[in-house]
Amino acid sequence: MAITAALVKELRERTSAGMMDCKKALTECDGDMEKAITWLREKGIAKAAKKAGRIAAEGLTRVVAEGNRACLIEVNSETDFVAKNEQFLDLINTTAEMILKAAPKTLEEALALDVKGATLESKFIDATATIGEKITLRRFEIMEKTDNDIFGTYMHMGGKISACVVLKNSDDAAVAKDMAMQVASMSPSYVSRNHMPAEVVEKERVVQMEIMKNDESLANKPEKVLQGIVEGRLSKSLQEMCLVDQPFFKDPNQKVSQVLKAANTEVESFIRYAVGEGLEKREENFAEEVAKQIGK
Repeated sequence: MAITAALVKELRERTSAGMMDCKKALTECDGDMEKAITWLREKGIAKAAKKAGRIAAEGLTRVVAEGNRACLIEVNSETDFVAKNEQFLDLINTTAEMILKAAPKTLEEALALDVKGATLESKFIDATATIGEKITLRRFEIMEKTDNDIFGTYMHMGGKISACVVLKNSDDAAVAKDMAMQVASMSPSYVSRNHMPAEVVEKERVVQMEIMKNDESLANKPEKVLQGIVEGRLSKSLQEMCLVDQPFFKDPNQKVSQVLKAANTEVESFIRYAVGEGLEKREENFAEEVAKQIGK
């Protein structure tokens, strides 16, 4: 039986095994999907298959920088306990170092990286099988800078949040770190209004207009006054999204823009990762979690 790409893809999705392992299993089993799954399990390759449907929304992020390149990664697990596991910590550190060095373009390229004769993907499969939880590389991003710029990096709570900024034409490591801490703590969406897409501004304007329509105290206000109120509310809302307009976390009486001006620099770009953002999380109580960990 011909082993098609679709068959390999389906087996990979059902077992979380690597593509080459899936192709070999299907070849050995003459294309029989169920036999291929059994073959992978027997070989220990699909030991993690039954965990593939679980929600992995815990874990850690990492930010590393060297020379003119930096990268942020997020590695997920099912429970917060795993973030303290030595194998998990080794895996996330190795992954960050490999991605920083190789600068892959996609998750597929990252997982195919060679780690001492094995793929990075196989390391994740091994970790899932050994630790007993679904372990996944969720995402990564590469940042670049020029020789005249400087990176600022910060990890909060051991990597629950990681941030990296690029300061233009600066070598001020203290300000760079402050900006990374600002991004981590205040979670801006954009550097400034100049970096904000027009559709984001228009969407927020519509939101503020709807809020105003539901405010009975404004019912009898002239149209010109209402327009002014909308624009005022819009400006305030957009400022909260912009790094340079936020109060500086060390001194709320200053704006970030003032701190940057005093240091004669600007933020070129930033990235912020928080573990599990955008993922559905399981709701389990602590006692149930502990019982699962000890096998009760």
